Amino acid sequence: MLPLDVGDSASVDALAEQAVQHFGRLDYAVANAGLLRRAPLLEMTDTLWDEMLNVDLTGVMRTFRAATRHMHEGGALVAISSIAGGVYGWQEHSHYAAAKAGVPGLCRSLAVELAPKGIRCNAVIPGLIETPQSLDAKNSLGPEGLAKAARAIPLGRVGRADEVASLVQFLTSEASSYLTGQSIVIDGGLTVRWPD
Repeated sequence: MLPLDVGDSASVDALAEQAVQHFGRLDYAVANAGLLRRAPLLEMTDTLWDEMLNVDLTGVMRTFRAATRHMHEGGALVAISSIAGGVYGWQEHSHYAAAKAGVPGLCRSLAVELAPKGIRCNAVIPGLIETPQSLDAKNSLGPEGLAKAARAIPLGRVGRADEVASLVQFLTSEASSYLTGQSIVIDGGLTVRWPD
């Protein structure tokens, strides 16, 4: 595992170069880096806004730009969005939601742009997934918030990171060779449930 700062183009470009040197080719890239910070609108500084978008949206673009320089036909790009922004709004997280809402738009546009090269681009929109980020009670839901939210999920639980990883694996494989420009929600049925 190598460190990467998706906020720095040179760092992203260097990692893509290293990957090609090590493996001889680059078949897919997954843009999964993200920040999550609580900030009500009246406390939102330009710095907080810019830092969030720099990582959660512009970082995706940097990752894909660096990767596609080395990709050939059959390549695949996958970006991780969120139901916060990708589907729902989230109070005190407007910068996060704005960045995550931009990810599917970026992926749709790149799917069209890169299709003539045989490169696919899709977004994954996770729902409530147990991760170190979602367990952070200061900036996210925390353990109690996740447990409470699980009651609204038709499958009766929050998701696991490995379940999202399985979807990403599918989207980078030959099994999804005709799938591009899509935003796939993986949320245990949360976004299709009729409100009680």
